[in-house]
Amino acid sequence: MSASVLAKVTKREYGVGMSGQKRLRIGVVFGGRSGEHEVSIASAASVIRALDPEKYEAVPIGITKDGRWLVGTGAQKMLSDVFKLGERVALPPDPTAAALVPLAQNPGRPSVAVDVVFPVLHGTYGEDGTVQGLLELAGLPYVGAGVLASAVGMDKDVQKRLFEQAGLPIVPFIAVRRSDWEREPANVLKAVKKKFKFPIFIKPATLGSSVGMTRVKAAHQLPAALNLASEFALKIMVERCVNAREIEVSVLGNDEVRASIPGEIVPHREFYDYTAKYLEQGTQLLIPAQLTKKQVSMFQEYAVRAFKAIDGAGMARCDFFLERRTGKVFINELNTIPGFTSISMYPKMWEASGLPYSKLIDRLVELALEAHREKSRTKYSIELPQGSAGALES
Repeated sequence: MSASVLAKVTKREYGVGMSGQKRLRIGVVFGGRSGEHEVSIASAASVIRALDPEKYEAVPIGITKDGRWLVGTGAQKMLSDVFKLGERVALPPDPTAAALVPLAQNPGRPSVAVDVVFPVLHGTYGEDGTVQGLLELAGLPYVGAGVLASAVGMDKDVQKRLFEQAGLPIVPFIAVRRSDWEREPANVLKAVKKKFKFPIFIKPATLGSSVGMTRVKAAHQLPAALNLASEFALKIMVERCVNAREIEVSVLGNDEVRASIPGEIVPHREFYDYTAKYLEQGTQLLIPAQLTKKQVSMFQEYAVRAFKAIDGAGMARCDFFLERRTGKVFINELNTIPGFTSISMYPKMWEASGLPYSKLIDRLVELALEAHREKSRTKYSIELPQGSAGALES
């Protein structure tokens, strides 16, 4: 946020914008116990800057690398200061609380109430259904996929099995448990060599942003690549390398799902690794991707089908391979909390499709509230006929 906007925010009465309209308090959760911690911070900063101060009051909620939940002393604090200046809080799994409560070392501090939570957490303990489960128990509306879709979206092994069952094309792969690799490395190496020709990709099965990924060109590189991937996950993915263009599609919606126009990633490095994504410039983001109308329709259809296959909600980014030699399309993966930085493909593809960043956030908040209202219609208890309780006890 700019200094002028921050000055206006601090002068407002809580919950009311300058127009007199009641503002929603958006708890933006970021950081977390993940290899994608820094990426999450960058995404959260972009989301907070884009929140319309007439509609929303941003409440930054930082999770440190060791799992402590912190809130800043105000929305005007720089995001990088949240960890140093924040008060420690906890979110109780109690729907009657509906607020972040201060911990014992902060006696007398008021609870921090929020209307909607916007998790901008990438990777483990945030994108994998764990935080979503906590938010469900707390009874809070939140942006994005629910517990099931979040967990499946993070587990590339289970995700690909569901895609395959839905008749969607995937790249040949095998999943290796870390315990199997550590206990029987010779058998794992034999299985990999039997199934694949080099080069292949090896990566953690439950992480994103290309953390722990290696392009393996020869058999002697396998042990080091498997060891690296096993540092970040309980399961390791081994996939055939495809000489392909990397196409992406943004997905938005709950029951009624829309797909954006496709974009293309053209990495300046050998493949689109963590360095190419976040640390170096040179990678090209082509929006729209140069595709035929038939190809555009196919990518959009596959993206929506993949989203529905994992029971997605809110948002996702679907990543594809378009094989150069054959023209075949393969679904690589679906990300339920895509990057939200200023250079991230998810918001840029929607902007090119006619939905600018700020309107995209409006729509995501609307979808969160819509999903919460729909869940509230569900019965979680039964009314027993009078006198039946005693019969059950006996």
